[in-house]
Amino acid sequence: MELNLEIMDYSDKEKKYIKVKARVEKLRSFYTHLTVYMVVNGIIYSIRIVKNFLRGESFMDAIFDFSISGIWLVWGIVLIIHAFSVFGLPHILGNNWEEEKIKQFMEEDKHNNFK
Repeated sequence: MELNLEIMDYSDKEKKYIKVKARVEKLRSFYTHLTVYMVVNGIIYSIRIVKNFLRGESFMDAIFDFSISGIWLVWGIVLIIHAFSVFGLPHILGNNWEEEKIKQFMEEDKHNNFK
């Protein structure tokens, strides 16, 4: 709650800067997650394909092994959820949803303090 009280003292320009900075941090976090997803899964996929290929499987069997693609799928679902939280949520809830919730909670807190 302290953060919200501090934001109230800031000018509109400072409030916008704080919002934009938070947005940039969310984007950076997502792009880092995406990069780790691609690198780690690419390495795992390459190693598993080579191992399966050396065991005598055909190249197509090695590529379409579910134990390999399952890792991509499960982590991919998590990545999609992360992307939705960064890119999709404001479009559904509205651009000022967070600000409205902050105001609502502050009003509720204000009324509870007077009781």
